[in-house]
Amino acid sequence: MNLSQKINQFVIGELIFYRLPERRLPMPSVNINHGLHNEPHGELKPPQVLVDLLKQADVQFNGNRPWDIQVHDKELYRYVLTRGSLGFGESFMDGHWMCDAMDVLFSRLMTVDIDHQIAGWFKFSMLVELIRNYLFNFQSITRAFQVGERHYDVGNDIFEAMLDSTLSYSCGYWKSAENLEQAQHDKLDIICRKLQLQPGERLLDIGCGWGALMQYAAEHYDVSVIGITVSKAQQKLARERCKDLPVTVELKDYREITGSYDKVVSVGMFEYVGHKNYRTYFHTVDRLLRDNGLFLLHTIGQNKTAKTLDPWIDKYIFPNGKLPSAQEITQSLESVFLIQDWHNFGPDYDRTLMAWWHNFDHAWPELRKHYDERFYRMWKYYLHSCAGFFRSRQGQLWQLGPVNTNPIGSVVSENAPIKARGVRFGDSK
Repeated sequence: MNLSQKINQFVIGELIFYRLPERRLPMPSVNINHGLHNEPHGELKPPQVLVDLLKQADVQFNGNRPWDIQVHDKELYRYVLTRGSLGFGESFMDGHWMCDAMDVLFSRLMTVDIDHQIAGWFKFSMLVELIRNYLFNFQSITRAFQVGERHYDVGNDIFEAMLDSTLSYSCGYWKSAENLEQAQHDKLDIICRKLQLQPGERLLDIGCGWGALMQYAAEHYDVSVIGITVSKAQQKLARERCKDLPVTVELKDYREITGSYDKVVSVGMFEYVGHKNYRTYFHTVDRLLRDNGLFLLHTIGQNKTAKTLDPWIDKYIFPNGKLPSAQEITQSLESVFLIQDWHNFGPDYDRTLMAWWHNFDHAWPELRKHYDERFYRMWKYYLHSCAGFFRSRQGQLWQLGPVNTNPIGSVVSENAPIKARGVRFGDSK
């Protein structure tokens, strides 16, 4: 019997054993526990199928290495076998297991694609999810504000404690930086230089967050900025921070934007556009951008095309999200924009996420007055699993500098003078 057959046989047995106790089923003639035998010390032995799965990543249950999973409650096994990666995350939130080095754990698991193997156990539910994503537009205008309400409006105190002083909630640029503050400053500056911002220009920031880039561009490059967000909390704070600058912050969906702009930028927002809307998104930017203008896209990407997001992330962190692949972006850009530079610094997101975790953990004694332990575990799982995602190189961080289909000029390096003119941009490592 191969591993897949063992998985199918075991999962069926577990569903009966755990989910239907009230039916008082007759005692089966074979042992449906499939490895759930008591150890001499009284602890429940982990199912062999899960042991074999973790072995691929050199991870053990109750091992003695920092990345091994320490089981506190046997419910962990049922959660994983019946709910996959969603159950793994929820089991952690419920306190069923712990790990001293969760970032290393997730990096190991994702490097050998264990998350995708687990998803394969639930082919029917995955099929249903794929059909739902093809039939329905989960990133429609009517649903566009859900992520703002459920994630970004969770509380500014969380983000003020976790992020740097600019409140940049996207990947920092660590090429020359030694700390989070410098990495975020360098990220803002390289975006402005790639856009070749000039005094008096109009910049549109699609997904402006708490206003870090708008404030930086207005202060250092003397441009006027219009920013949009789907979060009321972000809009309120961004307006406060930019009140003395030529900055306007509007609460609206990108499809509702009007006007024309010299430069357009989008940082950490494309992840909520959805594959059904990619083409609409780029056509919208093209409509808003003046002739020979510049557009820069800063987005998380993944190394292969997938139509759905991790179910735990979708449920608890970023509802209706969808990470693009390179193929999806290029197909959607075709005949609309010309890509002159494609900059990937995905490993920098690993460092950014771990810096956020250390800040959040340090601030927890004060934050716990307003949030419970389950929230703490949820946030810990979120930051560490995402760090592992980038460390395994499943996750990428891309900055694309497409221009209109009639570009002029050539690519400029990241060290180009700030005053360089023309429709030129780029960054090569």
